Amino acid sequence: MSIDMGKPSTAGQAPGAEEPPDTGVGTPAAGDRHRLTALQGLAALSLDAMASVAYGPESIVLVLAAAGAYGMGFTLPVTLAIAALLAVLVASYRQVIAAFPDGGGSYAVAKRHLGRRTSLVAAASLILDYVLNVAVSVTAGVAALTSAFPELYGERVWICLGVLVLVTAVNLRGVVESAKAFLVPTAVFVGSILAMVVVGLFRDGPVSTASAAGHASALGEGATAVGALLLLKAFAAGCSALTGVEAVANAVPSFRAPAARRAQRTEVALGALLGVMLIGLSILIGRFHLQPVEGVTVLAQLADASFGHNAAFYVVQFATMVLLALAANTSFGGLPVLMSLLARDNHLPHVFALKADRQVHRHGVVWLALVSALLLVCSGGDTNTLVPLFAIGVFVGFTICQVGMVRHWYGERPRGWQAKAALNGFGALLTGVSAVVVTATKFTEGAWLIVVALPLLVLGFEKIHRAYAEIGERLELGRVPQAPHRSRSVVVVPVSGLSRLTCQALTAARSLGDEVLAVTVTHPTAEDRRATEALRRDWELWKPGVELIELSSETRSLGRPVSAYVRKLAQTHPDAQVTVLIPETEPAHLWQRLLQNQRGSVVAHAVRRDTDAVICRLRFRITADARRSVLMRL
Repeated sequence: MSIDMGKPSTAGQAPGAEEPPDTGVGTPAAGDRHRLTALQGLAALSLDAMASVAYGPESIVLVLAAAGAYGMGFTLPVTLAIAALLAVLVASYRQVIAAFPDGGGSYAVAKRHLGRRTSLVAAASLILDYVLNVAVSVTAGVAALTSAFPELYGERVWICLGVLVLVTAVNLRGVVESAKAFLVPTAVFVGSILAMVVVGLFRDGPVSTASAAGHASALGEGATAVGALLLLKAFAAGCSALTGVEAVANAVPSFRAPAARRAQRTEVALGALLGVMLIGLSILIGRFHLQPVEGVTVLAQLADASFGHNAAFYVVQFATMVLLALAANTSFGGLPVLMSLLARDNHLPHVFALKADRQVHRHGVVWLALVSALLLVCSGGDTNTLVPLFAIGVFVGFTICQVGMVRHWYGERPRGWQAKAALNGFGALLTGVSAVVVTATKFTEGAWLIVVALPLLVLGFEKIHRAYAEIGERLELGRVPQAPHRSRSVVVVPVSGLSRLTCQALTAARSLGDEVLAVTVTHPTAEDRRATEALRRDWELWKPGVELIELSSETRSLGRPVSAYVRKLAQTHPDAQVTVLIPETEPAHLWQRLLQNQRGSVVAHAVRRDTDAVICRLRFRITADARRSVLMRL
């Protein structure tokens, strides 16, 4: 089995490559049936952004509440500013999708226009954001559940892990399967929020305030001034609603052909729905003169005010709970694709670039799940522990992407490039300020971990890249090698007794090598000496035509004497290729492997560690039919 240490095959198309034509409404091509349509992409990649309407407006309200009722009046202007930034981001990422159909979003833009080091900062920020999104989404969804059923609060960590296992299992079956599974919850949530906004606009006042009754108000008393810093903090806090906007651009290869066009439609639909919901909820907050209270979400109060404390209220709450828990799916759709691009560029192990038969980057999915599970356990399933770390990474990615697109327009200079560059530059300024403000205000609450983790991730990428460069230099990748030639072959076969397995091993060895040597390790104890003498007598009677060499060992070591002999053999035969053929049995049943003595693994490990010899593991399958052939694995 050859091991390719070069660059793995690229996922998707090269930038600028022509996409295959759309096949219309008929049956998708064989490769496309495991890829996303625009509608499925909305369900698979937008859950993070959609679910953010549950905490985005609330983040704004909680900041402005410090200025009392007067400050609450700025909820709509701040939301409109965020909606304007959302429009800028959507327009920018549409251009990113068209220019970088391989996916990767901020990483791909920065790599082309801002240099490798900046692209790694963008990639690290996105990885941190995606991992934290999984943990925050799951804990927020479970928090909604435990709020309805307080008796489950003590089991919240196990419930979080259960939800994570469910989402991971669905994604291991393919991104299309996850989209189908989450399409209905997404539709119910969006439909209920839009219905709540429409119904609320026709209300003269709140229908019910039962959900907030008996809860302490979080509104500041006696404050009448709203400063620029407070508005800036409210804007930065509300920008948490923009997390997930970049996921579509990161996962363009997951869409059906024409992938870029479908991804652009998904991005626009996401931006439109998110903008309408954010503005609509903000209008209702002002219309109903809502005040934040402890223990009840803003969204719950709005549902109560619009629908009343009835079945519709509980539908909104249940849909919010489900979507928050499933919003982790956005990370499972975007991060594995980003990791595959990093692996292709030798910044992550190449195994992350491998795809399963359902177009799934399974290694990326599994590692995302494992790291997220660790975060869930360490945080105790507490949302408030994780939220201060959230959104900083995505703001950094947003800023880098916008700056990169300014360089893109300046270099390409298409018609109207000045306006596009100005738009991206304005967006970079806004997201950059938001990143600084969020980091500064949340630094002591845990944001310092992100400040530390970001450069550590970049250093890790660089170290992996250097390791691959050294390996490539040793293997002379990219160069024309010398012509292959035949060298003398010496095959060493470790044996411990006579059996059919010994016969098969020597037969295989004689077909592989010019010279075959059988070796057995002997020990000085009386019992071992008797066993060695018996083997020598049997060997002389058998006469296999292969010399049996005894390797004496004062200890009970098995691997070291064999590896020492192989090393000495390589020194005395410098022009020969030394191969160690290790015969092993393969039981018919999995549980029977527990009965094996693992001698072969011990010898293989020692030879691999101490020598450059080729290791050949010969497996003799134990089946009902003893005449079955032997499976050889190199």
